[in-house]
Amino acid sequence: MRTELAPGARAGRAAAVLAAALTAAALAPGVGAAEEGAGSAESAGKPGADWESWRADNEVSDMASLQRGARNFVSYCLGCHSLKYERWSRLGQDLEIPGRLLQADLLPPGDQPTEYIQTSMPAADAQNWFGKTPPDLALMARARGGDYLYQLFKTYYVDPTRPTGANNLRLPNIAMPHVLSELEGLKRAVFRDVVRHGEGGTEIHEQVFDHFEQIAPGRLGAAEYDGFVRDTVNFLDYVGEPTQTARRALGIWVVLFLLVFSWLAWLVKREYWKDVH
Repeated sequence: MRTELAPGARAGRAAAVLAAALTAAALAPGVGAAEEGAGSAESAGKPGADWESWRADNEVSDMASLQRGARNFVSYCLGCHSLKYERWSRLGQDLEIPGRLLQADLLPPGDQPTEYIQTSMPAADAQNWFGKTPPDLALMARARGGDYLYQLFKTYYVDPTRPTGANNLRLPNIAMPHVLSELEGLKRAVFRDVVRHGEGGTEIHEQVFDHFEQIAPGRLGAAEYDGFVRDTVNFLDYVGEPTQTARRALGIWVVLFLLVFSWLAWLVKREYWKDVH
C-alpha cells in the first residue's frame, strides 16, 4: 500500500520543484488590480475562486477509501503527526487489512500492532524546525470538521515570504510545509486590489484573493489529487470516531425500539385508564 517513492526521494523532488517555483513567483508575484465592485462576478469560474464553498463529502462507510486514506497518512503525515488514540491493531481490524499487509505496508520498522500510532519525530526537534510541535490528528476532524481539512489541503500556494515557501488560504501563515506539493504541483495565489472608502472619504486598499494559477505540475491530475485528499480526510474522520458507522447503524434500531416501546406503553396506559374514562 506504500507509494513508490521513498521519503527521501519525495523530499528531494519536492524541494527541487519548490525552488523553481519560488524563482518564478518572485519574478511574477501574481497580484492583480481591480476596482471595487469588480469582485465576485469576475472571479466566477476561475480556479479556486469558490474555495470557501468546497465540501469534502466523505463517507466513512467506504472501506476502499479508508484503506487508501490510511496509506496516504502513513506515507505523508506520520513523519510529523500522531494518532495517539488509535492502535495499529484496531486500524487493521476496522479497515479489514490483513495482519501480514498491515505489518509489511503500514507499520514503521520496530512498531508492534498493539502500539498506538505515534510519530517518530522528537517534539523538541519539531519545535526547532517548525516553530511549534505538529498537532496530534486523532481528533482533528472532529474539532475542525472534514470540510475544513479538505479546504486546507487544497488551498496551499507558493509564498516566497514564508519560511517554508508556502502559505494557505484556509489557515494563513501556516507553519506546516506543503508536503503534498509533489502530488498537487505548485500554484500561486492571484489577488486583486479592492478599494474601499473609509471615514472622511479616505481610500483603503485591500488585497482580496481572486484565483489560483498553476506554475508547476504535480504527479497527479486535478481529479486524482482531489480523490487523494478526500480519502485522507475520510480516514481522519474515521480516526476521530472509529465506531461511528456502527453507532449510526445501531441508532436506527434504537429509534425503532423506542417507537415500539412507546406504542406498547400507550396500550398499557389505555388498558389501565379505560374504566376511569
